[in-house]
Amino acid sequence: MRPSDRTPELLRDVTIETGVNRYAEGSSLITFGHTKVLITASVEDRVPGFMRGRGQGWVTAEYGMLPRATHTRGRREASEGKQSGRTQEIQRLIGRSLRAIINPTLLGERQISIDCDVLQADGGTRTAAITGAWVALRQAVNYLMEEGLITTDPITDQVAAISCGIYNGTPVLDLEYEEDSNAEADANFVLTGSGDIVEIQATGEKRGFSQGEFEALFGLARKGIGELCVMQREAGARK
Repeated sequence: MRPSDRTPELLRDVTIETGVNRYAEGSSLITFGHTKVLITASVEDRVPGFMRGRGQGWVTAEYGMLPRATHTRGRREASEGKQSGRTQEIQRLIGRSLRAIINPTLLGERQISIDCDVLQADGGTRTAAITGAWVALRQAVNYLMEEGLITTDPITDQVAAISCGIYNGTPVLDLEYEEDSNAEADANFVLTGSGDIVEIQATGEKRGFSQGEFEALFGLARKGIGELCVMQREAGARK
């Protein structure tokens, strides 16, 4: 039995709110159960130095957790003077995931910066951030098109992410913290709406796991991401 009494193939309750920041060109607040991530997408008329003069755009991401996002207060990384390795890993993953579904030439020589701030963490913050970031990106691109700054949609597909794991010997979808911290194996899947793989991170935490178990996790991930893509499309269509 899972801590939440969910069956193995069920997502937590997921909501995606949009327009939650009045200043950003795109914004969303995504919740997976008790995990909550606030995301903004900011359009900037600049690109990194290595992209200048190419006539192409860039999408990048930053990720952070508020001090009391977890059971005990953590120090702000800014006060520590550096980002943790975990933070750097996650924000690079978010950026890679979004760049996988955008045509940089159609974006023009501008950057969209995605900021993902974890308000409350109960497992799956990176996957929630990726899923919500697509919605914020969708809204920012809608803004560019409505303003006539670009004429062709540079977003080529959706992208969403979900965690899966083996908990008490059973493959399960969408791990909350208690499951994640006690899983025998866990994995994060990033897939496009059309089903292509962007990235898979899989680890045997307490034991190795078989190809059959991996395929069971992958099947759960495909199901969950299919459901998330429906929610993304509905949220991305809102003003």
